[in-house]
Amino acid sequence: MMDPDAVAVLGFATLFVLMLLRVPVGMAMGFVGVCGFGLISGFGPALKLIGQTSMRTVTDYTFGVIPMFLLMGAFVSASGMSRELFRAANAFVGHLRGGLGFATIVACAGFAAISGSSVATAATFSTVAYPEMRRFNYPRSFAAGTIAAGGTLGAMFPPSTVLVVYGIITEQDISKLFMAGVMPGLLAVCMYVATIAVLGFARPGSLPKGPKASWSDRLAAVGEVWAPILLFVFVIGGLYGGLFTPTEAGGMGAGGAFIIGALRRKLPRAAILSSLLQATRTAAAVFTVLIGALLFGYFLTLTGTPQRVTEFLTGLGVGRYGVLALILLMYLVLGCLMDAMAMIILTVPIIFPVIQELGFDPIWFGVIIVMTVELGLIHPPVGMIVFVIKSVIGELTFATIFRGVAPFIVTDLIRLAILVAFPAIATWLPSKM
Repeated sequence: MMDPDAVAVLGFATLFVLMLLRVPVGMAMGFVGVCGFGLISGFGPALKLIGQTSMRTVTDYTFGVIPMFLLMGAFVSASGMSRELFRAANAFVGHLRGGLGFATIVACAGFAAISGSSVATAATFSTVAYPEMRRFNYPRSFAAGTIAAGGTLGAMFPPSTVLVVYGIITEQDISKLFMAGVMPGLLAVCMYVATIAVLGFARPGSLPKGPKASWSDRLAAVGEVWAPILLFVFVIGGLYGGLFTPTEAGGMGAGGAFIIGALRRKLPRAAILSSLLQATRTAAAVFTVLIGALLFGYFLTLTGTPQRVTEFLTGLGVGRYGVLALILLMYLVLGCLMDAMAMIILTVPIIFPVIQELGFDPIWFGVIIVMTVELGLIHPPVGMIVFVIKSVIGELTFATIFRGVAPFIVTDLIRLAILVAFPAIATWLPSKM
């Protein structure tokens, strides 16, 4: 058998080479995990581990929360709730300078609270909000940057798939993680709105005002958003009130989204089939990454890598917040190169023991890490949300989108510092459960 330290170094080198070669990250982690486990403990146990881990993951009741919330998000997207949210927000703030930007952020927050997906939020509002902003001569960069920033809210508000995966990996209460994301999510909305207001003040000629809606139009628009409000209150209220477990909440949410869409005749047969197919494909991709991460995690446990990383970072003599700053810096760099889900699954098993050793609250750290990872989704040179917007809106260049998103990146860094300085923003609501 080979030396565990040598195998660990070889495993990480192989993993990054495979990812550079664009091998799917789940497959890469699974391959390295099985081969590394085999080199240390023998390939017989390693091969048995593949079947055991795969079967246990896809049949585990706890993991059922992922496809259920994905299905709820698919039904919500297909039933057109995003347009209703945007129209309602626009009716109240569209007449202000930069009002369509305000409406986009508010509507993204509302949509995120019932879809839980950053990519879905960005893709949806690229078709909903961008044409409206261009119709009123908003700059392309501002319109794209606002949509990209609004898209990041998908991982903060419950039900967040990224928070679910973090909770599963670290064995934290998913309900508390959902609640922990609410206040930071609202803070993000307020800070994004403030950023747009500052941009409107600095460049009044570039952010025009829209027509002012009458109160009858506003009331009519509010009447259209009863469906997403009812769905959010039903799912999150049930979670917060202890009526549902997270997995049950996912099932109830998917069922509720289907019933509401069907009763409103917004879910024809083709949309239902498309939603089921979309949720199945996404869930399969997530489970592939999860299984690969678990196999890689067994390999890491054998090599003792998490313990060595903990000893190294805590022995640097920079203090607990110095170590935290190094970890967040690492995530900002990785966010430029990797997918958010893959980043969480790959790094949390190594970093989480360090956080526990330093005495940080694991629920608070879940929010912090998701914020940092989401920043990577709009940060150059990769930024997955930027790629999504570019694919939906062909007329935009990457430079245009990144130019528009730059002010929001500064806002996110300030928000991250606020959450580090005031952990109670994230921990207050979970403490009341």
